[in-house]
Amino acid sequence: MLYIMRHGKTDWNALHKLQGRTDIPLNDEGRQMAHKAAEEYKDVHFDICFCSPLVRAKETAEILLAGRDVPIVTDDRLLEMSFGDCDGMEYGIGVTKGPLGVLFAHPEEYDGSIGGAESLDELFARTGEFLEEKALPLVREGKDVLIVGHGAMNSSIVSRMRGLPRADFWKAGIENCKLMKLL
Repeated sequence: MLYIMRHGKTDWNALHKLQGRTDIPLNDEGRQMAHKAAEEYKDVHFDICFCSPLVRAKETAEILLAGRDVPIVTDDRLLEMSFGDCDGMEYGIGVTKGPLGVLFAHPEEYDGSIGGAESLDELFARTGEFLEEKALPLVREGKDVLIVGHGAMNSSIVSRMRGLPRADFWKAGIENCKLMKLL
């Protein structure tokens, strides 16, 4: 089986700030969410957990899997999408202007034009490479694989695994600390 989970909440989630590659830790609510998830999913078997090297994902995985003999392996290809110059910027669901508006309202048209940002093509390429090289070979061997990551990064994996069009990129999202079964 292949499972995916988004990290617990952070202060920047609460402030509606784009975290991107900024290494923001879980807040108390995020840690509580991870502990609740650990209880809720205690009977779900995992052979291995791959996670982003960012602290919010690593801490979520560590809390979720505490006391279980499940290795946690970080992989840079699971980093959150880089929002370049917009990392740390406040955003709202109603963002409609500029490249950030395009990214959220019409992801199929987003070209990575935010200064220093990653395009969706780049995001899909690195997460697709990770899936093909690491996760899917283990799933084919009958292993239960968990990926703990981030909003946009997870959406790229869910979109790929479910064959979703780019226009539905954000509809593939996962709530914080909720487990989604992909295969």
